[in-house]
Amino acid sequence: MTTKEIKSSFQEYASLDELSPEDRELATKAIRSMSHAYAPYSHFHVGAAVRMSNGQIVRGANQENAAFPSGICAERTAMFAAGAQYPDKYICSIALAGGVHGRLTDHPATPCGACRQVMAQYQARAGKPISVLMVGAKAIWKFEKVDDILPFIFNSI
Repeated sequence: MTTKEIKSSFQEYASLDELSPEDRELATKAIRSMSHAYAPYSHFHVGAAVRMSNGQIVRGANQENAAFPSGICAERTAMFAAGAQYPDKYICSIALAGGVHGRLTDHPATPCGACRQVMAQYQARAGKPISVLMVGAKAIWKFEKVDDILPFIFNSI
């Protein structure tokens, strides 16, 4: 038997002011997108923003449905819209923010497993890393690539 270890690294920022202008813009758009969420069941509003290789930013928000699990997360809303609007471009980065009643969670909300796998698929398709920003009121986490939030990415097909 061999014991192996997985390490993940990320940068933590205390506020939006510490981010680069590009990351600050993306994070701000993710926060603003929270107001577009339709979350009458969980009351947890999530906003996402995706920066494309052509510089365009595509936004998304979670959309719940009484016929669970027919809803969709903010991250997938943004990524699927980006893929549909800019099929010949690739995703460079994604930011997400979540909270209740328009108030960000103190610590960053993290993407579900399905969203992580979709991020991984877009990253593989582009052949370039997608950086991931998770935004909270008291901390912002930046991961340089999807592999850092999803070890053992499914790619067996």
